[in-house]
Amino acid sequence: MVQRGDQAAMASLYDRYSRIVYSVALRVLHEPEAAEDILQEVFMQLWRNPSSFVAARGSLGGWLAIVARNRSIDTLRRKRPATSVDDVALASPCNLADEAERDTLMQRARVVIQQLPREQRKTLEMAFFDGLTHTEIAEITGDPLGTVKTRIRSALLSLRKAFQR
Repeated sequence: MVQRGDQAAMASLYDRYSRIVYSVALRVLHEPEAAEDILQEVFMQLWRNPSSFVAARGSLGGWLAIVARNRSIDTLRRKRPATSVDDVALASPCNLADEAERDTLMQRARVVIQQLPREQRKTLEMAFFDGLTHTEIAEITGDPLGTVKTRIRSALLSLRKAFQR
């Protein structure tokens, strides 16, 4: 148990969730080195303060992905990358059962996102994958700030509803 400082438990969590944390960070940052830094930071946070995860609010994997996304966006805001990195193939041993479960969840998310109205989908992608603030999205799209916020919230509610079934 990580709360008691069990290194084996932490290693197990790392083996299970490191790919998703790294993937989220790489998707936002487009830099493998920066994504590795985020990966390390997220798991160090979990190790130092395991009580920051509240099981009643969602799954550990989802929480780690959100923490990785938020840290990645913070990194982007501190320093915008000068050049983008094309898709990088990474070799990593994986647990096929975990990979299959993750792939199934990712496919469900893709389907739900593709079914969103175009404006909601684009706004959600700009916020979550490009790391833009609501204000930046409003400036880019020319939409009112309230509209941007409403679109993102509606899209997230649709995703939540799809995953609660």
